[in-house]
Amino acid sequence: MSEPPLPSRRRRGRLFRFGAAFVVMLAVAGYLVVQYVTGGGRGPGCKVVSAKGDGATYEFTPEQAVNAATITAVGTARDLPERAVTIALATALQESTLRNIDYGDRDSLGLFQQRPSQGWGTPEEIMDPVHSAEKFYEGLEKVPGYTRLPLTVAAQKVQRSGFPQAYAKHEPDAALLAAALTGRSGATLTCEGRPGASRASGTEAVQAALARDFGRDLIQPAGAEVGAPAGAEGGAGATPTPSPSAPDVTVEPDGRTLTLPVDDGRDRAAGGPRRAGTRGWQLAHWAVANASQLRIQRVSYAGRVWVAGTTDSTWRQDDAKGSGKPADRPDRVRITTGR
Repeated sequence: MSEPPLPSRRRRGRLFRFGAAFVVMLAVAGYLVVQYVTGGGRGPGCKVVSAKGDGATYEFTPEQAVNAATITAVGTARDLPERAVTIALATALQESTLRNIDYGDRDSLGLFQQRPSQGWGTPEEIMDPVHSAEKFYEGLEKVPGYTRLPLTVAAQKVQRSGFPQAYAKHEPDAALLAAALTGRSGATLTCEGRPGASRASGTEAVQAALARDFGRDLIQPAGAEVGAPAGAEGGAGATPTPSPSAPDVTVEPDGRTLTLPVDDGRDRAAGGPRRAGTRGWQLAHWAVANASQLRIQRVSYAGRVWVAGTTDSTWRQDDAKGSGKPADRPDRVRITTGR
């Protein structure tokens, strides 16, 4: 059979190229629509800046913020130093980009890509960020002098990765995150606070998440039940009602604001007044990192306030400062949720 004329073959080639280009355009259009609907096209959503004034920043997503805050909370609950948190965050950035993924090399799972077959836990346990962080820190604490080791060496002794040098590139970003999420650098972490897919909201959801990340002793005495209904009855001007789950944690009369006591101590050497400390800023930054997931609208501490949905998402001077309102107290973190 003779070959078709050359012009016919050219037409087929043009039609094929046009069809392929059309398919690509449809795929791109579909991706953009999904990004628009989910908010993914609006950028990372969270940002941490250096407190040193050197201009260093790191931008990340609300999902990454939640996971980073959990990893940090687990570390500080174990009374580990900031260096341990930095190592853990850098490791999770390399292994999963701080996303709790259910796939990986062979049977690797979760934030740290831990393998059930290697004794890290069951698949369900490894997919629990608190469990996976606990297991990482358990391994890190067994490394002699890990705080003095290069980050890549310390991380590799826990992870036994095939690419140990890959952790190094994440150290600057991990150090910024650790400084903010441990509370050492105050008012340095912000998020836009767009509501995410989770429908968890209200002061009970915040208390449950705090207990999950920091441990129950943070917000309630040992043996009390997490998630017990928080009393919030009362009219305007009424005294904040103590939550049944913890005598010192209160839900204010609006039913939306949780007040957490912070005992940061006094500068005894200088005889100075109570100062804003690391614990308060850790809790405040934790709340901002969880704003999208828990529908948190406002966080205030030490005369500074963050409000969800503001254009630049910065920490501003609190308008309530000097007014005698609870927000003015330096020993309280106030978290206001959506209705």
